[in-house]
Amino acid sequence: MDADRARERVLDAAEALFYRRGVQAVGMDAIRAEAGVSLKRLYQCFPAKNTLVADYLQRRDHRWRAALAEHVESHAGRGPRTAAVFGYLAAWFASPDFRGCAFINAFGELGGSEAVARAARDHKERLREDLTALLRQDGAASPETAAAHLLLLIDGAIVSAATGLNPRAAQDAQQAAAALLGVLDPDQDG
Repeated sequence: MDADRARERVLDAAEALFYRRGVQAVGMDAIRAEAGVSLKRLYQCFPAKNTLVADYLQRRDHRWRAALAEHVESHAGRGPRTAAVFGYLAAWFASPDFRGCAFINAFGELGGSEAVARAARDHKERLREDLTALLRQDGAASPETAAAHLLLLIDGAIVSAATGLNPRAAQDAQQAAAALLGVLDPDQDG
């Protein structure tokens, strides 16, 4: 197996295991076994676990934000683009493998790691930029400020859904966003 293929297999295994079980609970041997690569090949691809964690989070950021953008685009023309964000969250929360935000989870486990803290900050910053762009398209008066507010609602909904506190977290966050933005009647079901 060539190095590029081995790297992809290791990242696939790391993404599945880290997200499902947590970064600290998963050793390199478990990743090696899941990926079906030798330990030597694993360490050739990723000399240290923290390198693998940083690459996993970077890849997760690209994939998660791309899936969100695709969902929003598929709902274009059916109302505010920002409303589609909460539809994406509702579908994600209902998926059987939902375990919360990979970035919040990794930061909670390894927040002392500058690489993990930076990956979490970068992901949240890029998401805020994505939300700002959507709000501009929706004609929001203060898209930067509104994006910061929406990001708080999104992160709160993710934590509420992941902890089981609120099974309607996405819908409740959407209603709060609608009231905040003045887009919909805040009492309307979302």
